Amino acid sequence: MSLETIAAGIRKALETRRFSGSLKFDCGPAGVIVLADGTATTDDRETDCTLTISEDNLGKLLAGKLNPMTGVMLGKLKVSGDLGVAMGLAKLLS
Repeated sequence: MSLETIAAGIRKALETRRFSGSLKFDCGPAGVIVLADGTATTDDRETDCTLTISEDNLGKLLAGKLNPMTGVMLGKLKVSGDLGVAMGLAKLLS
């Protein structure tokens, strides 16, 4: 699944759910998805929190097939910046 497709799905979720702060999914060479200002885009910018994750694992995370805590413990997901913003992601994913 492409990052643009994933971003479109997140934009759809943001129509009915709120997300506070700004967060970046950094998928390395594949690109980024930035959640900020009530939308999701693939345009890179500075954010309050960055989650470094592969494109494949991002798809699993958003589909509920990768538990965030397990991802961190296994090194599949790295969090930097404001952890409170990262915790707010759970509301968006539920």
